[in-house]
Amino acid sequence: MPPVSAPPPGWTPGEPAHRRITFALFLAGLATFALVYCTQPLLPLLADAFGVSPATSTLALSVTTISMGAALLVFGPLSDALGRLTLMRVTLLVAALIAVASAFAPTWGLLLLLRGALGFAVAGLPAVATAYLREEIHGDWATAATGLYIGGTAIGGMSGRLLTGLLAEAFGWQAALAGIAAMALAIAVALGVLLPPARRFVPTPLNRVELADNARRMLLDRGLLTLYALGFCAMGAFVAAFNGLSFRLVAPPFDLGVGVASLVFVTYLIGSFSSPWAGRLAARFGSRTVVPVALAIFAAGVALTLVDHLTAVVGGVGLITFGFFAAHGTTSGWVTARAASRGRGTGMAGSLYLAFYYTGSSVCGALAGQAWSMGRWPAVAALTGGLVLVAIALAVSMRRVPVVPARPYDQPQP
Repeated sequence: MPPVSAPPPGWTPGEPAHRRITFALFLAGLATFALVYCTQPLLPLLADAFGVSPATSTLALSVTTISMGAALLVFGPLSDALGRLTLMRVTLLVAALIAVASAFAPTWGLLLLLRGALGFAVAGLPAVATAYLREEIHGDWATAATGLYIGGTAIGGMSGRLLTGLLAEAFGWQAALAGIAAMALAIAVALGVLLPPARRFVPTPLNRVELADNARRMLLDRGLLTLYALGFCAMGAFVAAFNGLSFRLVAPPFDLGVGVASLVFVTYLIGSFSSPWAGRLAARFGSRTVVPVALAIFAAGVALTLVDHLTAVVGGVGLITFGFFAAHGTTSGWVTARAASRGRGTGMAGSLYLAFYYTGSSVCGALAGQAWSMGRWPAVAALTGGLVLVAIALAVSMRRVPVVPARPYDQPQP
């Protein structure tokens, strides 16, 4: 039997392929989360247009994220066998086309159906993006590259909310959704052009027994399970906060229009900075230190939004965004790094993390609508703050989880 040759080294900063990969994944993250979250600032308009309650209107986002969670469990293992590139390219293109159709949905039921299908399709990229970066980027720079990708998701979340709010106020909710769909189509084409061929991917044949065993290992690892639960709580808190803000800013005492209210989402630019910054800090001080601090900043932001003054609310939203993206970007890299140290299966671990993450978005985002109906913003803030406190407790508990030595990525895996 010929000796197993070592894979080529991962790409490093300064190499053209490294720049192409990081830029392409930044754009892809932007498109993905613009598609997912573009309905969030439109919730009051959708409630009026289709004659549904505020709690029901949140389903326009929740059905998307819950279908994403389900699809992640399919696409992660599939990518381990078939590769990451084709999956990312095709699913983003399909999601953009579905988004075009959703802009012209004539009924509430059809809109929800299309939003659910969009969530399933768009999951192909986040299911494998961090695993792809961990494989193709040199291990010393993979966490920073992941942070940049998460930064793109922050700008995508901002674009989806900001542009749809402004377009909806000028032209209506349908034109707003169509505009986001057109942007996503352009980025899907760019993704296909920019990404170089994979050099370090080693396919794992689809085997149901091995797949079940891999899933079992990724679910029974105490550290990974804690990180999955952390993602559930952090994302649930984040989406609950912004769902509630969509109604709070257009209601007394602020009475803002949808377009003006959407300007608060400019704070997402803070997330595009905090995620890669936290990734660099984690590489220096460790994720166990960075994540609890980031979540504490998130909690402080929730408390600040209780003040009935627009400046305080905007400042609170800025802290929420800074803390959330710093925590999420670091935790994402933490999951794939820990899974890699346990052997192959980073795609499965990343998918499980995101499945928990988007389930939190769906469940807690819908609960935010109920909380708003019951107690307005104080009730939403209580829900959000409680979830963040649980996330902090989970992050602190990771200090008692034994550290698993990292396996070098530049060595052949058995």
